[in-house]
Amino acid sequence: MKTATLALLLGLAGAAQAQGPANLMQYAHPLVGTAKMGHTFPGATVPFGMVQLSPDTDTLSYATPEGKYNPEVYRYCAGYQYDDPTIVGFSHTHFSGTGHSDLGDFLVMPTVGPLRLNPGTAARPGSGYRSRYSHKTEVAEPAYYRVKLEDPGVLAELTATARVGVHRYTFPQAADAHIVLDLMAGIYNYPGKNVWTFVRVENDSLVTGYRQTNGWGRTRTEYFALQFSKPFAHYGSRNYDQKEPYRGFWGRFDQVHDWPDLAGHQLRLHFDFATKAGEQVLLKMALSSTSTAGALRNLRAEAPGWDFDALRRQGQALWQQELGKVEIQGAKVDKDNFYTAMYHACLTPTIYQDVDGQYRGLDQNNHQAEGFTNYTTFSLWDTFRALHPLFNLIQPKRNADMVQSMLAHYDQSAEHMLPVWSHYANENWCMSGYHSVSVLADAVLTGTVPAAQAERALAACVATARHRWYDGLGDYLDRGYVPDGRSGTSVSTTLEYALDDWCIAQLAQKLGHADLYQEFSKRANNWQNVYDARIGYMRPRAADGAFRAKFDVLSTNGQGFIEGNAWNYSLAVPQDPAGLIAKMGGNARFVPHLDSLFTMNLPDKFFAETEDITRDGIIGNYVHGNEPAHHVAYLYDWTNQPWKTQARVRMILPKMYHPTPDGLGGNDDCGQMSAWYIFSALGFYPVAPASGEYALGSPAVQGATLRLENGKTFTVTVKNQGPKNVYVQSARLNGKLLTRPFIPVAEVMRGGELAFVMGARPMRK
Repeated sequence: MKTATLALLLGLAGAAQAQGPANLMQYAHPLVGTAKMGHTFPGATVPFGMVQLSPDTDTLSYATPEGKYNPEVYRYCAGYQYDDPTIVGFSHTHFSGTGHSDLGDFLVMPTVGPLRLNPGTAARPGSGYRSRYSHKTEVAEPAYYRVKLEDPGVLAELTATARVGVHRYTFPQAADAHIVLDLMAGIYNYPGKNVWTFVRVENDSLVTGYRQTNGWGRTRTEYFALQFSKPFAHYGSRNYDQKEPYRGFWGRFDQVHDWPDLAGHQLRLHFDFATKAGEQVLLKMALSSTSTAGALRNLRAEAPGWDFDALRRQGQALWQQELGKVEIQGAKVDKDNFYTAMYHACLTPTIYQDVDGQYRGLDQNNHQAEGFTNYTTFSLWDTFRALHPLFNLIQPKRNADMVQSMLAHYDQSAEHMLPVWSHYANENWCMSGYHSVSVLADAVLTGTVPAAQAERALAACVATARHRWYDGLGDYLDRGYVPDGRSGTSVSTTLEYALDDWCIAQLAQKLGHADLYQEFSKRANNWQNVYDARIGYMRPRAADGAFRAKFDVLSTNGQGFIEGNAWNYSLAVPQDPAGLIAKMGGNARFVPHLDSLFTMNLPDKFFAETEDITRDGIIGNYVHGNEPAHHVAYLYDWTNQPWKTQARVRMILPKMYHPTPDGLGGNDDCGQMSAWYIFSALGFYPVAPASGEYALGSPAVQGATLRLENGKTFTVTVKNQGPKNVYVQSARLNGKLLTRPFIPVAEVMRGGELAFVMGARPMRK
């Protein structure tokens, strides 16, 4: 692909120059990961913004006409698919890189000509309000998105503040221009998902309302305030509710034309204008979880005027600030990959409170965040591994607020549980384990969480880990493992509990609780109870102690593991690699076993029924596109051949990450895939959060400067860097020669220098 074409494709044209030593935004590409398995979105948002405003390209239903799951909907987890030829509209909330979905709130679409309130189809876009578009007119930058909607001839531009989405539409001359507000639209939508919708037209340019939905978040309420820069001449609505037994006495009114007080399950609205050629109509959509009054306060505080370009510059300055926390030296492709990863890593978790600190809690009451910013969208099965450890390093204040948000969740939980996978004042119980305890333990142990909160954090972790009713935990406590037959993911759940228990043990030891340290250290050894030494793999085990007879170590379907196979999960003991290696027969057996993971072939049939695993994310039988194996390449550091970690990491980086729309080897999963890249490109990785150390790999950058919040800097220097020089000849931390392939987290956080000398041949001892 020609460079000029690639630049246009990735939205580099017109990138705003930000203040500072370098314009790092030119290397951050929101379109990366919008095709195939990436499931990211390319729209406009500020770092960790509550509003994530983006185009949606189709409206597939979650269910088939027969009421079964529609696998095609999986492609629309983020609402946007790069290969789609039409845009349905621009909605204000999205997930980034998840394998399940929700949101897509408050879809807006400009049109001209005869009014159509249905979206139409991709094959016949003129049958509805959707429009064709071309990537040739599409520009995606941090905090800015632009595209020409071909059918209405409207140029659409988007930007955002933390809580407000801002649209600028340049219309052709039209006596019948419309802006459609679709309150039925949503991601992973289905009939009945909208519980209730309420709209008030306050005046000729201001609309407020809310929508309640029942989806992945089963009790989710989102409020809005929508303001137009130009008064609309008329407005109207359609209520697509099926006939109900009781409809009240509202039927005496004409609620279709210019009626200001609307409610129903299924509403679409239109606002009508006459426009001149080249006339710009702007609108601002502010969100709130608490009330329409909260949405109005957010609107007036963050976007009081109509200077679109000023808001865009403001948002891009925030991105420059975040990206600038790590400045690397390297080739352009390395910068493209690195800062795109930084961009994705700063999309979630998302701010979830009004400008005055009010937010909707898990108990569905409004709360006041005192002394912290409340966050939501905790994809913890993914992000505990590297994203939150990355935040501890370069975003400690923000991660401390995230910990406070998790503790608030615990306080409001009827089950007295820390979050498992939570968003928008809901616990959706997705995936397994209780990995918030890893985040809390790591944050306390790194000093991110104030000492005054440490005991509270430990108490919440312990309470969460003692709930016998939760996902086989009673059996785990009684037998030391989750039995086969009681859970379809009995082995992986056992392994995840053991890791989390180890993290609790480290936290208890730090705080001087010897009894808890002993209790959870014992539980942390439970991984050994699902290891079958006869075959050398983790294996499902019945309640009577017998291992499952019929068992396939390659299949990802029905073998006792969640989204993985025995080959990958048998290495899922990041808290005790030395113990795992000894259990598997020592270096002489373990190293060849680990080698073969990367070199063998995994035929498609073994993951055909697991939609989160595709060929794009697999190297041999190593599944990088799904998180449970993210630490595996670093396990060589605990063997007598640590140079193989260096070779594997440098092999994975260019295979799994490219600055193209299909450039991610799997779901980004709210930043975890990107956090792996960031750490690995810098030359070190947090194999076990709460361990207090990073494992060394092989840096892919020519050098880096980390600007820490304590005012210190940590630099990575690399001599003899090159595509063939993947082996570390020597490494020094603050001038001291390292004799082990590990460095203390605390020393990195205090600032200093990690100096690598690279070469083409491994340093064997």
